[in-house]
Amino acid sequence: MAIEVGTEAPDFELKDNHGATVKLSDFRGEKNVVLLFYPFAFTGVCTGELCALRDELPKFVNDEVQLLAVSNDSIHTLRVFAEQEGLDYPLLSDFWPHGNTSRAYGVFDEDKGCAVRGTFIIDKAGVVRWTVVNGLPDARDLNEYVKALDTL
Repeated sequence: MAIEVGTEAPDFELKDNHGATVKLSDFRGEKNVVLLFYPFAFTGVCTGELCALRDELPKFVNDEVQLLAVSNDSIHTLRVFAEQEGLDYPLLSDFWPHGNTSRAYGVFDEDKGCAVRGTFIIDKAGVVRWTVVNGLPDARDLNEYVKALDTL
């Protein structure tokens, strides 16, 4: 079960596609965060969603907002995926310990070994203000993220 709106977002420390450490708490007091979990790099729906965000990136990476995309792929897979698709935002690896961050947010599918499509908008105080969770085959509507960000 995914964590609920009004809950303090669980902090995490993950490596990005360049091997740099990214902590959610580093954005506290500085930026709202769009935290997006997706199943796997190089799959059709995931690629479509992440490229749609790439195409609208100024809405999701700016002085007020930071987009963080998380999968259970290795950092090496994420590096190649980002280069191939021209993704210029952090792709975070929840590879090892496998799925710990996805589990903390309640979006890890134990049977499939990956995160489902969960998105959490976290305000500058570190509180979840909006969320949507879709099944593996169901793409999310990024326009809903923009509407949710406008309410912060």
